[in-house]
Amino acid sequence: MASTVRNSGSGSEVRVRPQRPVMRKSLGVWGGVSIAASSTAATSSIGIGLGLMAGMVGLHLPALMLLAFLPILGIASGYGRLSRVEPDAGSSYTWVGRTLSPWLGFLSGWVNIVGTIVFMAYTTTVTGSAILQLLGQASLHSVGGLRLDPDSTVQATLLGLVVLVAAALVAVRGLELAAGLQKWLLIFEYVVLLGFCGYGLFAGDQPFSFDWFNPFAIPTFDGLAQGMVLAVFCYWGFESVFSVSEEVRDPRVASRSGFIALTVMLLLFLLGGTAFQRVMPLDELADNGAHGLAYFGEKLADQPLAALPLIALMFSAVASLQAAVIPTARGMYAMGRDGTLGPVWTRFHPRYPTPYAATLLVTGMAVALALLSLAISTVNDVIMAAVNAIGILVAFYYALTAIAAAVRFRHLLRTSPLEGLRAVVGPLLGAFALLAVGGYLAWWFYDSADHFELSADNGWFALLIPAVILASGLMAAAWARWVRKAPYFSPGFGTGPRSD
Repeated sequence: MASTVRNSGSGSEVRVRPQRPVMRKSLGVWGGVSIAASSTAATSSIGIGLGLMAGMVGLHLPALMLLAFLPILGIASGYGRLSRVEPDAGSSYTWVGRTLSPWLGFLSGWVNIVGTIVFMAYTTTVTGSAILQLLGQASLHSVGGLRLDPDSTVQATLLGLVVLVAAALVAVRGLELAAGLQKWLLIFEYVVLLGFCGYGLFAGDQPFSFDWFNPFAIPTFDGLAQGMVLAVFCYWGFESVFSVSEEVRDPRVASRSGFIALTVMLLLFLLGGTAFQRVMPLDELADNGAHGLAYFGEKLADQPLAALPLIALMFSAVASLQAAVIPTARGMYAMGRDGTLGPVWTRFHPRYPTPYAATLLVTGMAVALALLSLAISTVNDVIMAAVNAIGILVAFYYALTAIAAAVRFRHLLRTSPLEGLRAVVGPLLGAFALLAVGGYLAWWFYDSADHFELSADNGWFALLIPAVILASGLMAAAWARWVRKAPYFSPGFGTGPRSD
């Protein structure tokens, strides 16, 4: 329960946060980098996303990844500044609610959490598909008379769910164990990526062109808008380290980890995009879609070396599942702590200082959603529907967080112009860019169809997921405000000494 205190100066009463359980401050910079990098899942993005984006922007993947990095850099500046002055497990939920409006704050936290649960559910399919592809390359094509098919949504999802549950159980044990596991998975992934992509730069037979890095050469604005949202989605996840900012050894750790992870992602995406285009012509890039990395490996090497990119993709998917569980559970813990969700979300493990109930409940919801996704027939449809929906939602809550940073630190424009550029101007420019691209893409989806059908190619279906998430967020906020009477919505909630 929140407590009420009297302001001695004005005599008014304000609501303050309840006392928090103490989380173990165990995370250093490289542990934070492991979590942020695992959440962004560069190997999965390269292996799956590049082929999808090539179908929209042609041979301009490096230009698209450079262009998408600019607004994300501005957003990251806002996150970093907010995290330094107010480390909080709720991150955008807390900062937007405190600075702009509790309704917008709740909605920001809600779409972030639900969007991540959607991502977890669909990533189980990616994980399972990668495992099945790997088994096929090892000449294991059937088990007990059942033919193993990497394109079977049912098989891939059920196998991926086993991995998801295992990842959640490791997360319950604490950040040190989870970050340590992710570190070794990342080392393997990056060694494989650097080796194959570096070799592909020289071994590829497609002519290199500096035009690949020219965003003005992208053929259509529609393709640019769709590609930008997909590219932003590829960078999505760097902010997960800010959800564990109550568990880092120094408030600056989260900010440093996020920027290091983003820089590494940019370099990997540029390398991957250039190498893919050197090795594969446009039609091969677009046609292979979700199997792009496996096909890339087979073009460059014979077995068993050709299986290494697929193993890296599998490791990336496993690490991203675990990295998604951690910040989502902490976000829901923060909402439970503020009274906007029930007290069950605040339960801590008696042995490990982690919000174990939230971790297991989030995993359970992702499992349920993954089973529902079996209504969509192919792996590519599942991936496309999820990526399209989450990309719009990511643009929304990133923009809200950036605007909150700009509003909160606007005084720096007068007192410290250089800091004002980083904390106000950069985040605002990033927010406007993402809102423009996300808004245009939403309109394009709406205008591209004249009927609804359960297909990733149907614009109305693509809009359904973010629309349902936003509507459910408003209903949940209303319930928290008027039924739960959550102190989060009370004037002055969370007010206290702070240094901006």
